[in-house]
Parts: sequence; C-alpha cells; structure tokens
Amino acid sequence: MTVPSGSSADPWPVRPLLAALVDDTSLLQPRATAPGVDAVVSRYLSARDGHYGGLVGRLVCPASQLPAVVTELARSSPSRPAELALVVDTGLGAVPKALSTVFSRSSLLTPSTVECAAPPDVDGVWLERVSEFVPEEVTPVVEPRRPVEDDPAGTKAWLTAVRRVAEHGCTPKLRMGGPRASDVPTVDDVHSFLEACLETGRGGVSAQGLDRIVRDRPESADYRGRHGLLNLIVAVSRLLGESPSGTAREALDSIDGEGMARELDTLSPEAVARIRTVLPRCGVDPEPVPISDLVALGLLD
Repeated sequence: MTVPSGSSADPWPVRPLLAALVDDTSLLQPRATAPGVDAVVSRYLSARDGHYGGLVGRLVCPASQLPAVVTELARSSPSRPAELALVVDTGLGAVPKALSTVFSRSSLLTPSTVECAAPPDVDGVWLERVSEFVPEEVTPVVEPRRPVEDDPAGTKAWLTAVRRVAEHGCTPKLRMGGPRASDVPTVDDVHSFLEACLETGRGGVSAQGLDRIVRDRPESADYRGRHGLLNLIVAVSRLLGESPSGTAREALDSIDGEGMARELDTLSPEAVARIRTVLPRCGVDPEPVPISDLVALGLLD
C-alpha cells in the first residue's frame, strides 16, 4: 500500500474498523515479478512506522523466504518486532523449524498465523496434524482449494471443506485475486464462502489477493472485475445484520465507494468489533492500493 513516510512519533489516527487491517502480501507474488525481499521489508517497516502505520497489519512471508526476511530485519534494526504471517510453501514438516527460527528472533519477529493450503478432501486427521504443528498463541489458517468454474459438485465439496476447517477451529482462507484470471472468484463464490464460514459461528475468515479499495466493473467476458477491500467489509457487516442497507451479495458487486463508506460511518463501536472479529486481517499487495482512495472516501483523515 502506498503509505506516506513519517515518524512513528507523529502517526495519524486510523479508525478501529481499519486498524491493522491490511497485511503486506508482496512476497507471495510470482518470483519473476515480485520485488526483492530487501525492498519489501524496507517498504513494510516504513509504512508501519509512518503516518498511517495504524492501518498496517502483518508481513506475510513464505517459509522458504524466512531466512532472507530475518536477515533484512536484522539489518534494518526495527523499532519493534514485525508481526508475521508464515505461509507454508515447503511442506508441513518444515513448520517446526520455521517457528523455532521466529521464536528465537523475538526482537525481530512476532508470529501471528501459520497459513497453508489444504487438499481437496481435507479431513479432521489432516487438520489435526496442522494443529499439532501450530502453538496455541498462533492462529492456524487453512485455504481449501477452490475448484475450477462450472463445477457444481466441486464447489459443493469446497464449501464443505470450508465449514470443516472452521468447525475444527482453524481460520478458513479465500484467495480473492492473483496473476491469473482463475485466481479471482466470482461474487457468488465469495458470498458462499462468507456464508459457510459464518454458519459455524466460530472464529473469522482470511482473505488474500485484494489489490483495490472498491470493486471495478467487468469490461469484457474475459475479465470479471477485481474485488475491493471495502466491498468485503460491507458484505461481512450485512451478513452479521449490522447494516440494513442491502444484501451482502449486492455489497460484493457494488462500485459505489462513497455509498459503502457512508454505510460504514453509521456502524456502532460494538458493530465494528463484531465485524473485525470475523475479518481480522486482509492480505493486500500494497503497491496498487493508494491511501488517497481511503482519504477521498473519508475513511482516513
């Protein structure tokens, strides 16, 4: 996210609805196009310690790149540890060693979540294995694989897996964007995912791959549009019954940024707390999402 630089001594206020909401997922980009670890760490620390640092959440790091991230953090001497979301990309067996590295570098890193992709037939045995690797103070996040389009049976199985993940006490994760068109789920898929998660009444949801504040409109049959951060927040609010303005599906499909911002302005502190319990963090590739969009909508001063 494009964040003005500034000293941590003079931060600008960020409302509770947005506090620590935006995770930096730059390190999950394809290696051919991703910025270097040094650039990502430098930008993350600058944003976190800048004027709008209250908006910045965790640094999302694949386990395979953890040594490089530790090296860059040590070189940067951060004012406080970076909150880390560890993404398993080298197999569950590598998790204990990775977490040991994180815990041994407590001045540089604080572990928040361990995140991994699940097999299509994810079951309680596999989920229990994940839980065994993750300490109690760290949240396990599991991404059931979403099927290809026009696969009703596959979609049904995916939503069953989402419910199973939530019922087991893990946080279900949805990829909402990426380099391929197939990485972007339909509005119906996002809505069904949120409904499946909330049906269990346990924990929250994790969304990754957002790259804009407000949804854009599809321009052709080959481009279905990209999901917006604001749309997701409003959809969760409506599913929880906090916003009587319309349906969650309508929120996910809306391009009315000003209308959604006004709707969020009406929320009580209690409603905000409930929304953020369900939606604690969102993974965003920082570069394409300017702070100016949030300022223009009146969500940041």
